[in-house]
Amino acid sequence: MTPKKFVESYYHFAKQTEAKTGLSAVAILTQAALESAWGNSAPGNMFFGQKDSDGLNGNEQLLLTTEFLDNPNKKFPVVISVVQVGKKLWKYRIKDWFRKYKTPEECFTEHAKFFETRSRYAKAWVVRSNPEKFFEELQAAKYATTVDEKTGLPNYANLLKRVARTIVFNLPQ
Repeated sequence: MTPKKFVESYYHFAKQTEAKTGLSAVAILTQAALESAWGNSAPGNMFFGQKDSDGLNGNEQLLLTTEFLDNPNKKFPVVISVVQVGKKLWKYRIKDWFRKYKTPEECFTEHAKFFETRSRYAKAWVVRSNPEKFFEELQAAKYATTVDEKTGLPNYANLLKRVARTIVFNLPQ
């Protein structure tokens, strides 16, 4: 999906979540765009890869994914392959339970609540209406481990800021 189409399709859902939680709609759309490849990988309106622990409530879906773990004997609903890729690291191709949502807004709001309810993200939550500061605090709290390949330094915030510029450029006038 193009960035323009992504914003046209999901901006009003992000605005609904912003009204409920105070988390900037731009911040919401930015993370959703990055984590779902601009909506191309959001089965069941699941933009952020939220796992479902039980697979029993009807709000889940069994999806193909890859996990890297330090244990060669981890159990999953479906294990396709386990390959050792390091001294103490195994690559799993599996099917696991992920959440599904009735609407994008339901997913966006649950994701916002994730930040609101975890003390690890308290500093980010304080600046939730300012996307750039919010992204910086997420990086400081180690929300993601994205690093710049050239410098080896964390760059999740800068990556989000670049995506946010594209979101803002495509917002309705």
